[in-house]
Amino acid sequence: MEPAKTTFKAGEGFIPNPALRLRDQLREVVRFKQLSPRTEEAYWVWIRQFIRFHSKRHPREMGKAEIEAFLSHLTTARQVAVSTQNQALNALVFLYREVLHTPFEQLGAVERPVRRPKVPVVLSQAEAVRLLAAMAGTPGLFARLLYGTGLRLLEGLRLRVKDVDFDWGQILVHDGKGFKDRVTMLPDSLRPAMAAHLQRVRALHEQDLRAGWGRVWLPGALRVKYPHAEREWLWQYVFPAKTISVDPETKLRRRHHVNEMSIQRAVKAAAGLANLGKIVTPHTLRHSFATHLLEQGYDIRTVQELLGHKDVTTKMIYTHVMQKPGLGVKSPLDRI
Repeated sequence: MEPAKTTFKAGEGFIPNPALRLRDQLREVVRFKQLSPRTEEAYWVWIRQFIRFHSKRHPREMGKAEIEAFLSHLTTARQVAVSTQNQALNALVFLYREVLHTPFEQLGAVERPVRRPKVPVVLSQAEAVRLLAAMAGTPGLFARLLYGTGLRLLEGLRLRVKDVDFDWGQILVHDGKGFKDRVTMLPDSLRPAMAAHLQRVRALHEQDLRAGWGRVWLPGALRVKYPHAEREWLWQYVFPAKTISVDPETKLRRRHHVNEMSIQRAVKAAAGLANLGKIVTPHTLRHSFATHLLEQGYDIRTVQELLGHKDVTTKMIYTHVMQKPGLGVKSPLDRI
């Protein structure tokens, strides 16, 4: 008797091969939906913890009571943040709904933890100047990019060469948070430094090609559709890592993008050098970008589009509304 195979049924979606281990079933579904390897790994971490918490019982044998017990354990014993608790719940929702095809609603209503609104850390324009002045090299350029465009940390790190449009003065963000694409400005003051940076990156890529490397990671669908794209210049990362790494799955040697922790450490160190007296992260630059645009009089809808936010907050009142499209906005980086 042949083992069951991966199938696709109308109304049920993608059904992974039940003969596979749960880890491999999760991988099949994640790849089918073209989610990132980071998402796959994060989901599996929580699913594995859920299984181990319940003495390695299979999720099919568990339901609402076990899920709530696990979430309660995260809160009481491990004292995780509400956002972390929600991440764990999201992983379990994905497991039951997409992998096991057991609609989560059938398990019973599981109360989702409510995250209390937090006031973000925002730099004044003078503090932004001091922070950026304390940074140099690639981390300094990257920090200026975050403040000048409102990009999230990973959105900036995942930028490809083709996403930076010097002629139109804009940056294309593909598959941002919520898998949405958007466009933001390329600050005029950043263009010379970005152009010089890309010249150095191109020289590095050509050196890699001569050495027989030059590959970059691409999602599965793109890799199949464009089999030679992984070596093409336009698909390379704008901020590549200094060293070649081995892909743990394919064992291919590729140059990935800069590690996010190196940027986080650089921003934290610069905040200390600038004596800001605040806990500053790369995301602080995004908050500051939005706040400074609003202070300059740009309307909330425009800022919403540039940030890629789904909803506009209703708790803030702005008196200056400008009827300009997002790309008509002058970046706060160009004002300092």
